[in-house]
Amino acid sequence: MIFKETKLAGAFMIEVQRLEDDRGFFGRSFCRHEFAGQGLNPEVAQCNISFNRDAGTLRGMHYQAAPHAEEKLLRCTRGGLYDVIVDLRRESPTFKQWVALELTEDNCRMLYIPKGFAHGFQTLVDNTEIFYQMSEFYHPESARGVRWNDPVFGIQWPMGGRVILSDRDRDWPDYSE
Repeated sequence: MIFKETKLAGAFMIEVQRLEDDRGFFGRSFCRHEFAGQGLNPEVAQCNISFNRDAGTLRGMHYQAAPHAEEKLLRCTRGGLYDVIVDLRRESPTFKQWVALELTEDNCRMLYIPKGFAHGFQTLVDNTEIFYQMSEFYHPESARGVRWNDPVFGIQWPMGGRVILSDRDRDWPDYSE
């Protein structure tokens, strides 16, 4: 695996190092030792799948608050998405900044998201599926979110006018400190 830290400290784009031949390729998408060697939490409490029927589907911006804050590792297993994280760590020099990566089934990139980040994505094609590894179990009482188009962050979504949202994601409040 190739770990590349984003401009947001502690958040990494991870590329699968492919061993290719005529049959295709083999690559490692997770290794407890390599994650720990990078200073990343290798704990996996649960794995989730998000399937999204339509291009333009936007899910986010979600996070889980303490004491159940979580790290996430995610990869697009079918289709493609525009994946966004926002640094909500008040003590961070990149507080309220965001980064986006395009994750597709072909590029096999992954995104490691530390505790203290909000996360969301917009699907770029129909029938997009995302696989998540979570460091903490889901606790509904700790579920939080900020609005996907909150002007405090100024996130530039690729399919601006074509956004399919749940009522919950549409109704998240503006961010306030």
